[in-house]
Amino acid sequence: MTTQAKTLSSTAVKGALVDALKKMAPRYMAKNPVMFVVLIGTVICIATTGIKIASGLSFGFELITSLILFVTLWFANFAESVAEARGRGQAASLRATKQALVAFKKEGSEFVKTEATDLRKNDVVRVQQDEYIPADGEIIEGVATVNESAVTGESAAVLREANTDHSGVIGGTKLLTGEVLIKVSDDPGNSFLDKMIGLVEGAERKKTPNEIALTVLLAALTAVFLIVVMTLPALASFVDVELNYIMLIALLVCLIPTTIGGLLPAIGIAGMNRALTSNIIAKSGKAVEVAGDIDILLLDKTGTITYGDRQATDFIPAQGVSKDELIQAAYLASVDDPTPEGKSIVKLAKQNKGLDESYPEGAEFIPFSPTTRLSGLKISNDEFFVKGSGDAIHTFEEEKGVSWPNNLNAEIGKVAKQGATPLIVADQDRILGVIALSDVIKPGVAERFARLRKLGVKTVMVTGDNHVTAGAIAAEAGVDDFIAEAKPEDKLSLIREEQAKGHLVAMVGDGTNDAPALAQADVGLAMNSGTQAAKEAGNMVDLDSDPTKLLQVVEVGKQLLITRGAMTTFSLANDVAKYFAIIPAVFASALPLMSTLDIMNLGSPQSAVISALIFNALIIPALVPLALRGVKLKSNSAEKILRNNMLIFGLGGIVLPFIAIKLIDLVVSLFI
Repeated sequence: MTTQAKTLSSTAVKGALVDALKKMAPRYMAKNPVMFVVLIGTVICIATTGIKIASGLSFGFELITSLILFVTLWFANFAESVAEARGRGQAASLRATKQALVAFKKEGSEFVKTEATDLRKNDVVRVQQDEYIPADGEIIEGVATVNESAVTGESAAVLREANTDHSGVIGGTKLLTGEVLIKVSDDPGNSFLDKMIGLVEGAERKKTPNEIALTVLLAALTAVFLIVVMTLPALASFVDVELNYIMLIALLVCLIPTTIGGLLPAIGIAGMNRALTSNIIAKSGKAVEVAGDIDILLLDKTGTITYGDRQATDFIPAQGVSKDELIQAAYLASVDDPTPEGKSIVKLAKQNKGLDESYPEGAEFIPFSPTTRLSGLKISNDEFFVKGSGDAIHTFEEEKGVSWPNNLNAEIGKVAKQGATPLIVADQDRILGVIALSDVIKPGVAERFARLRKLGVKTVMVTGDNHVTAGAIAAEAGVDDFIAEAKPEDKLSLIREEQAKGHLVAMVGDGTNDAPALAQADVGLAMNSGTQAAKEAGNMVDLDSDPTKLLQVVEVGKQLLITRGAMTTFSLANDVAKYFAIIPAVFASALPLMSTLDIMNLGSPQSAVISALIFNALIIPALVPLALRGVKLKSNSAEKILRNNMLIFGLGGIVLPFIAIKLIDLVVSLFI
């Protein structure tokens, strides 16, 4: 997926302006109580203006007020429309990806050409080199490299293979090499691309719980101000001040929180767009919002904190064994091992000049299995070379009566304390020594954990390594806690335990065995390269399949919450200045006390109202860029962030209107 443009084209802006007019339909405006009140006030002002025109009466003030209120509505809708417009280019690109896809569907023993739109869930299709994958699914046979740039924007090919955690494929991506059979996972309209299109267009966007709560609060404030304004006619008649209904409507619009009311939908959409810019698909705005409240971050060690590509770095012989003997045995135990670890052992062994690289006649590879937890080479019934974890080798050799070397536990401890993984090598007679497998911690991870810690997020590393190795890596990576020797089900148990304590938990996963934990977590980030089960279980999908994105997701969520809080603070602070602009100007001539409050000394009641309305209308588009970009996130505590927002947006929200309204009034007074 291409990155969003930082600026909008003139065509997109024009489209947003037209869309903003369409959104003025009462049925749509009713979803936003604050702006719905403005709509009603606008309609009354326009009707009053029409009556005065028809009656031949003076209508200048009414007409200007009507126009300003109409523009206020337009700008408020424009904020939401321009946020949605940023995703339309992406949606168009995704639609183009879906067009003209064809499939070769399996019918009996034949493969019949058909339209991709005719495919249904559980259909099996064949895809060959240079063909496009017609639908989402799982590879059930074969291995291939896939170009996913149409979806992720990343041109580098990725490997997809049947019966692995990297078997999931997306419709519209291209097969570069190989031939595979794919089992379709979704019916038309429910594919990954369909969901992405709906999300980026905002058509399926639902209000999040926090947004609903804030909407209720704003509606309550609006009701309070409505009651206050309704009492003003009685007060005005008591002090012999003329106060018509247009003046009351203008006063009400200025006092209710129209700024945040107009920007609130845009802030939510922009939060999802920022996640999308990072190639993260949030299945709902709630997922992005909850990410901002996360306080426990659950991370796999392998592939998230470390590169996950463990390499052999040293051979440590047991007591009474020469290093050459250990290297030769490690080579034979790994020569047929297809894993990256096995290949790295062979590579390191070949650096030894005394190595015999001849392959034993009649030898048979012993593959790794969850039962034995070791692998190696069987030369005959009485001769073999194996490698595995300390517990696995100890159990295996104990059954054969082989003793455990005296110095081996100490050597294993040394390797573990260095943050490496000890792999034990043995033959039919002896335990020969230790291979050190080192996994490199990704650069910058410790700094990101430190930033999250300042934001109040606790990081927990989960690994299958022993406690000593896990502790060494945890200390170097800078995580707050770790779980060692963890099994897949331990993740689910840990999430439930933390949630029972009232915490919100996020985790990342890509395998079918991660699906229960991803579904249980408050934020479950699934890898696009993972299985379909994982992607369905999570509420976010990372198109780049980079597990460290979980850290970025939290920052995007917190930025959304901070931006919404800052805009709300600014909007409510605005009301203070607008109150001092209008009320004293209207009542100053009749009430001496009001004269002392008329600190702005505006030209007349009419110019005060119009100036406040103009500011009220212009501040909304002025804040649209900030709402779309988001308030800059800094690694501070929640208390410090709140204090900074109150100083910047609270104090600024009071001072700016005083200055701006006074300047506008100087201009307006020239014409009134």
